[in-house]
Amino acid sequence: MLSDLDCFYENQQEPRKEFYFFLSKYIVQLHPDITEEWKYRLPFSYLRGKMFCYLWYDNHTGSPYIAFVDGVKMTNPILDQGKRNRMKAFTISPEKDLPINLLGELFSEALSLRLKAQLFNQCVLH
Repeated sequence: MLSDLDCFYENQQEPRKEFYFFLSKYIVQLHPDITEEWKYRLPFSYLRGKMFCYLWYDNHTGSPYIAFVDGVKMTNPILDQGKRNRMKAFTISPEKDLPINLLGELFSEALSLRLKAQLFNQCVLH
């Protein structure tokens, strides 16, 4: 039996399905402590048990996006905060090739922010 997370990916239509499949694999290989979970009816990625990012799509255009939990701290102007308080999203046109270099830059910044925050919290708590 498929998990809710697997069902979500399987029920997507192409090319969004291919986008999500690639990104789910890409994200978990970024760091050994990243895990995928089905949370709030969304495919979330966690880093050391803390929310890191999630995958979703724009309700109007159907375009998939990656929302970064610490997005408000990220500096890349391509990210869109919209009406979100904390997160920023990177929307990708499913008809175009994935911008791998840009994805690398975004995830590098997001990982750096999350790891620094976790290190800071460890120092404060001890």
